[in-house]
Amino acid sequence: MLAQVAGLVPDATDGACTRLGVDGVDGSGKTVFAAELADALRTAGRDVVQVSLDDFHHVREVRYRRGRSSPEGFWLDSFDYPRFAAEVLRPLGPGGSGRYRPRGHDLATDEVLDEPFATAPPGAVLVVDGLFLHRQELEGLWDFTVFLDVPFDVTAKRMAARDGTHPDPKHPTMARYVHAQRRYFTERAPWTRADVVVDNADVERPAVTTPTLGACP
Repeated sequence: MLAQVAGLVPDATDGACTRLGVDGVDGSGKTVFAAELADALRTAGRDVVQVSLDDFHHVREVRYRRGRSSPEGFWLDSFDYPRFAAEVLRPLGPGGSGRYRPRGHDLATDEVLDEPFATAPPGAVLVVDGLFLHRQELEGLWDFTVFLDVPFDVTAKRMAARDGTHPDPKHPTMARYVHAQRRYFTERAPWTRADVVVDNADVERPAVTTPTLGACP
């Protein structure tokens, strides 16, 4: 399946990079899938650059200004999309410099990072994993996207194992995440914007699929 998806990723033009996003809700398996897809692309002979949107969070003061349990705050304030677009997506797109910032924020220390820019090989594939990749702020900045379709009942259990959160997506403590992601679905219907939708409910047997109502209400 990974080789199948890798084979669909278009070549870049004019020395730019192909900007590929792996989208999906918390716990859908974005980080692992992106890493495995990057390996499949390398096996196919492509140069690959990997960046995670998790390294472009806003600082805590911004992220939690609407309250630590606020779904609206999670949806609106989690990530610094303008900086991510300016320092990663646009420089690696058509007419860009090819120089990008690998990280912009340290989530553990809450430090805003000013690391040196790196230079992507011409024609490389930029593989990005992250939440809400089809927000309006990033519209038109992707060349190829994958949406991981996984029901909330499954992703909540994965988050519980990973982060110690409650395994029931209907529990009040999960409202910040689930309600924000449902708002994303309502406003952007990301599975309709993606080039490929992958059913990743069973990580041992993911499959390219036509989305149903799994994670997409």
